[in-house]
Amino acid sequence: MKITFGSKSGRRIDPSTTESRDARLSRSLSGTNLERAGDYNLRTVLQAIRLGGDTTRVAIAHQTGLTAPTIANITGRLIEMDLVRNAGRIQGGRGQPALRLQINPDGAFGIGLNIDRDHLTLVTLDLAGQVRSRITREVAYALPDDVVAFVVEAIDPLIAEGGIDRARVLGVGVAIPDDLGRIALPNRPATYDRWSQVDLTDMLSVLPWPIHCDNDAAAAALGEAEYGTAFDNPSFFYLLISAGLGGGPVIDRSYHRGANGRSGEIGLMPDLTGPPGATIQDTVSLSALLARIEAAGFARPGIDELAGPAPAFAAVIDAWIADAVRSLFAPLVAINCLLDPDAILIGGRLPMALIERLAAGLSEALEAVPQPSRAAIMPAVMARDAPAIGAAILPFLDHVLPSDSILIQSGRR
Repeated sequence: MKITFGSKSGRRIDPSTTESRDARLSRSLSGTNLERAGDYNLRTVLQAIRLGGDTTRVAIAHQTGLTAPTIANITGRLIEMDLVRNAGRIQGGRGQPALRLQINPDGAFGIGLNIDRDHLTLVTLDLAGQVRSRITREVAYALPDDVVAFVVEAIDPLIAEGGIDRARVLGVGVAIPDDLGRIALPNRPATYDRWSQVDLTDMLSVLPWPIHCDNDAAAAALGEAEYGTAFDNPSFFYLLISAGLGGGPVIDRSYHRGANGRSGEIGLMPDLTGPPGATIQDTVSLSALLARIEAAGFARPGIDELAGPAPAFAAVIDAWIADAVRSLFAPLVAINCLLDPDAILIGGRLPMALIERLAAGLSEALEAVPQPSRAAIMPAVMARDAPAIGAAILPFLDHVLPSDSILIQSGRR
């Protein structure tokens, strides 16, 4: 594994380029002793150390199936690369105390940018998966020039706040909804279709790092797979409720994109409970909820005000949750029957109190109908900033980690 920090040679902006990451997907953290698999083995061992916390070479060998000499060689290289550090020896027991290994959080960094119809968010992420800094701006239908101005203004404070070594930034991930400039949502300006002609590489050429782009729901699901609930729920469907509605299927710890890279598009499904031509996201989205509140004669609230104590528009929220349950009922029955996931996770910009109410309402509705299986419906671990965090993970996936969604579960394959 050769890492070239700060090089733009690895820029990727088209979702089809995710095939290179998908080709590395694996259902278990298993290495191989084949001569030409050195890069994959290096990534696999780094992943084992990252997810294992304090670990030892013996534990890594047991987990990956690699030989002890191979593990010794790889961990030595990772230490030389400053991606892994010695953490002393395990005390107690007989014989030579085992050397403890830890990930070096400052060994590499990723920057994540989430572009959506109602906000812009930048985060920095270290190699241990900790968010080091975050800057968000509430802005409706930001145009490309607005995004560039936000990035230029925010990047230096973001780097400083996170204590980020610019020389060890692997790249910038961008999470952006598909068809951003084409799908109509409430209050969308005519000029917003400009996004259909945007080349993200050119737009973000103000940054010195490679650009890696993915769909916002896919990025959120990848973030959840790497750092969220996938330890306990290796198969899940992710519902991303933001200005629109997106989804992402993760099966056996692997994100599945579909034949055309458009899997999980639950928001564009016909709404069988709505008027002719309506889609699910016409009801289940923040844009739809805020439009209802304004139509009822109230001033447009901030996101946090939606979950405030006894808001004046509480009846509007109650009606929206009831309608959202009705709209999502048939799609979630289909997900249960066709995918049989461990869980259905709800994340995005909806306040946690409303996510919990929606999850409870959906659970109650689904319990009332016979199904061969019924997945638990629950809030995602990484809810509000999941697309930005998932975007920051993309450079790690392309440069140092073995796959999009590969997790360790002791004793399971």
